[in-house]
Amino acid sequence: MHGEITAEVDDVVLRRNDGVPAYNLAVVVDDVFSGIDQVVRGEDLLPAAATQAYLTKLLGHHSPSYAHVPLAVNVEGRRLAKRDGAVTLPELATYGMTPNAVLSVIAQSLELAGPGEPVSLDGMLQRFAPGRLPREPWVVVPSGGLRSGT
Repeated sequence: MHGEITAEVDDVVLRRNDGVPAYNLAVVVDDVFSGIDQVVRGEDLLPAAATQAYLTKLLGHHSPSYAHVPLAVNVEGRRLAKRDGAVTLPELATYGMTPNAVLSVIAQSLELAGPGEPVSLDGMLQRFAPGRLPREPWVVVPSGGLRSGT
């Protein structure tokens, strides 16, 4: 998606003022102790990848391979997150969408299925290729629809 990235790592906050480990350190330690060698995160976290790879090496481990994918955003272009209006399965159910219908929408957003095509996880896996992932954000419309691009 973004190719190989090299970046200068500046000062890094390792512990917040309240004493809690900062995100960059916490995620690196979690990845190391979980044996993670491939990381897929939203492209909003791409700038942190160089810092995380650096911290991993400082801890004496090999840094994982990173991939950053486009975000799911609302119709205003804001990323969907718990605090920013993410849509849950129960909320989608109020629009009459079943879990299988949601899977179908996700498959279509990733270009792993066409409209009205039956969808299964196995079928999605057979079609999956990282290089074919969409490069634009996925606009999630509250009625359960979707649009590509912003």
